[in-house]
Amino acid sequence: MTESERPHRRRSRSRRRRRARLRRALLGALVVGSLLLTTGGWIGFRGWQARSHLLNAAGLARELSAQVVGGDTDRALRTLAALQEQAGAARAATDDPGWALGRRTPIAGDDLDAVRQIAVAIDELARQAFPTLLRTDLTSLVPTNGRLDLARLTSVSAELSGVNEAVQRTRRDLALVPAGRLVKQIRQALTDLRGEIDRLASLTTAADQGARLLPPLLGANGPRRYLLVSQNLAELRATGGMFGAYAMIETANGKVQMGLQGSSASLGRFTPALKLPAETRALWTDLPGIYPADVNLTPHFPTAAALYREMFRRKTGTTVDGVLAVDPVVLSYLLKATGPVLVHGGVPLASEKVVQTLLNDSYQRLDIKEQDEFFAASAASVFDAFFKKNVNPRVLLSAFDRAITERRILFWSARPEEQRTFGASRMAGTLPEQDTVPTVGVFLNDGSGAKLGYYLRPTANLTVGECRPDGRRELRLRVTLRSTAPKSGLSESVLGLGLAGDPYTARTLVSIFSPAGGAVLEARLDGVETALGSGTERRRQVATASVDVGPGAERALEVTVLTAKTGVGQAELWLTPTASPWTTQVHSAPSCDQ
Repeated sequence: MTESERPHRRRSRSRRRRRARLRRALLGALVVGSLLLTTGGWIGFRGWQARSHLLNAAGLARELSAQVVGGDTDRALRTLAALQEQAGAARAATDDPGWALGRRTPIAGDDLDAVRQIAVAIDELARQAFPTLLRTDLTSLVPTNGRLDLARLTSVSAELSGVNEAVQRTRRDLALVPAGRLVKQIRQALTDLRGEIDRLASLTTAADQGARLLPPLLGANGPRRYLLVSQNLAELRATGGMFGAYAMIETANGKVQMGLQGSSASLGRFTPALKLPAETRALWTDLPGIYPADVNLTPHFPTAAALYREMFRRKTGTTVDGVLAVDPVVLSYLLKATGPVLVHGGVPLASEKVVQTLLNDSYQRLDIKEQDEFFAASAASVFDAFFKKNVNPRVLLSAFDRAITERRILFWSARPEEQRTFGASRMAGTLPEQDTVPTVGVFLNDGSGAKLGYYLRPTANLTVGECRPDGRRELRLRVTLRSTAPKSGLSESVLGLGLAGDPYTARTLVSIFSPAGGAVLEARLDGVETALGSGTERRRQVATASVDVGPGAERALEVTVLTAKTGVGQAELWLTPTASPWTTQVHSAPSCDQ
């Protein structure tokens, strides 16, 4: 081989090696591509299967819920069997090597992982929570002939605790699934499922707490006494309404009976004022420590209940073990389970009319003393029927669940170990000092000295805004108050002191509570910047605006709120329960790390 031929041969060998490498690369790409296409097709097929089974499971879960509430156990058992089959098939369709490989891909991985988590969640509930709920003898949670069988109640406590543990575990697992990058349909499915499980968790937590707490509360270890107070939603306070009437509840060995009844007005006024938390006093002066009707200017129910208990002790010499607060809307829910009842004097109370009867009609025909007596007698009559009538336990639990969800039933125990058991549940009415999700409070207090709260129609819209460089987020809140009050014809009892000037104008003190660690930045009333009173309570900045609403008019308060450092795109509202339910909407946003 000549010198001139050697370079040519080397170049030829180099070209052959490059072609060989190219062929191997192309072959490798073809194999990998074929594998991905095959896997993708398999995932698509399994995904179609999973979707079909999940849709069937969702429908069956809704049917099961209705059947459980309606007490149709036979149909519920058949529905549960079908639900378990569909949920198990959905879980199986997302549990193979191909699906596991797809969950690791950068594009579709998050979506496939979320579908898997949804399938697992429904299957876990179908196999661990729902069967026990159907087996549990819920009649043990309902009194018979004025008495609760404490032995039976104790026997179901362990089962309910297991159900609640399974539900809470599923809830925690789903909360860890990142939703921001999911495709719209899967993100919506995840959001809907979280909402349903949140509701289920609220019910199972209440049932679990009830089964554990009711025996000691109902005198298993000795007699107990509580104050049942009625919140008058016609004169608004932060927790709902002014504490108008009270009744003593006495319990012993599961038996419950009504005792002394009276009104807050009969307790008088207290000077010097009772000692208040410094933050409460800075916001509301000494009023909550002077007047029983003002103890719940604060939304923190433990503060209000402890003040009312001490006022009752000083007036009557009787020390009670706790305070239970309800409102007329709760009575309307309970009356669906008990049926109509008669109040002393022959006045009928029915579910559809009780709110109007108590918050409107009574003011037109009774004087102030008679009103207080009627309110106390009404609450006592409904609860007496609850304890003595045979009622459907599932209908009753549904009524309690709805009332607790809406924060219309509040309970405070004077025994710290019992109070701690309630934790941050809605029934405790505790304003938490930390948020899992940024929570904005909108609390209403009457500033008219009147009973015009019955005519208010409130709405609230909360929008999650931009992420700030400091890690906080802005929230935009819009609160509207519309009055349906007439321009004439109301009694003096309704019009009261008329502190707004025009006796038919409702003056409402609207307090905006920032998320924990957050702030209230600015506010506009009907588009015009408005002055705000300010303070703090339990690590939340509080801004209060005075809003006057004439008959037939509407006012809009727009507020910009700042969260603490957070990356989440969700937010929640905590609202004063009113006679007419709020109309609300919360607009979420992507998390800040996306």
